[in-house]
Amino acid sequence: MLKSEVNNQYKENNELINQFLGKTIYITGATGLIGSNLVKTLLSNSGCKIVVQTRNESKARLMFNERVEYVVCDLTTRPVYDGKVDYIIHCANPTSSKYFVDNPVETIKIAVNGTINILEFAKEKEVQSFVFLSTMEVYGSPKKGHKVKECEGGSFDSSVVRNCYPLSKQTCESLCAAYASEYGINSKVLRLTQTFGSGVEYNDGRVFAEFARCAIEKRNIVLKTKGETERCYLDISDAVSAILTVLLNGKIGEIYTAANEETYCSIYEMAKLVAEMNGIDVEIKEQDISKSGYANTLYMDLDTSKLRNLGWEPVVGLEDSIKKLIDYMKGLS
Repeated sequence: MLKSEVNNQYKENNELINQFLGKTIYITGATGLIGSNLVKTLLSNSGCKIVVQTRNESKARLMFNERVEYVVCDLTTRPVYDGKVDYIIHCANPTSSKYFVDNPVETIKIAVNGTINILEFAKEKEVQSFVFLSTMEVYGSPKKGHKVKECEGGSFDSSVVRNCYPLSKQTCESLCAAYASEYGINSKVLRLTQTFGSGVEYNDGRVFAEFARCAIEKRNIVLKTKGETERCYLDISDAVSAILTVLLNGKIGEIYTAANEETYCSIYEMAKLVAEMNGIDVEIKEQDISKSGYANTLYMDLDTSKLRNLGWEPVVGLEDSIKKLIDYMKGLS
């Protein structure tokens, strides 16, 4: 990334963040990758108040400073907070494919009941804006070579247990639209592509983290498939700016997609890039991964023009995101 791009992103983020001066922002899932980066970005550059909903207050206190307030409850419980809330960003949700397969009932309950509880809380507080973080998985299985737009939700076989995740996310998106229509909640949905960068835990089970571990430990990358899935990626700093853009400028009831379209590649191509950057090799040793919960081969070429029309642009490329990820994880190893 060029220095001028870094400066432009910093300026744009500050212009967004300055609009929260004197406001209170309520964030769920704040100890996760996206939530923690949101909180830290806002704390570093803003005069706003941050309220974090968490199950583990001690963990949250280790991550954030004394300016943060805490509401201790899980998503299946309606939050109780006496103060004013201006904005809500709902980030909390399981992200592990294995968790979806092993705990499908809990996956659905956490997503759907949690979103109802937070939307009811938003209605009670009469918030200025509400953003729900969704996923590219709701697009299903687009055809190779097709550019995917927000209006193209996928269809899923409800008897396939792994589909509890995208189906529950679709239900949550529908809830956001319903609360906007019936109660006037200024809710918006942001569908994120696979997002990484600084803040990923060393033992994260997703493929980008395994590639980074291989680079750090100087092990060859071993793919359990041919790595034919193709998707866009997004650096965590660009994800934060996308969330804040939608929170402030998104239209009520609308859905937006966040991705860096220039990062579109196959898993194999990404593995080769990481290997070439770090002097290791890529091996393919195909295995039956059906019990691991991984999705089938996908071609997720996302169209982000709707979000870009709000003034947002990603600035961190794939190679720079990988470097940031590896440098961060080195500090954890």
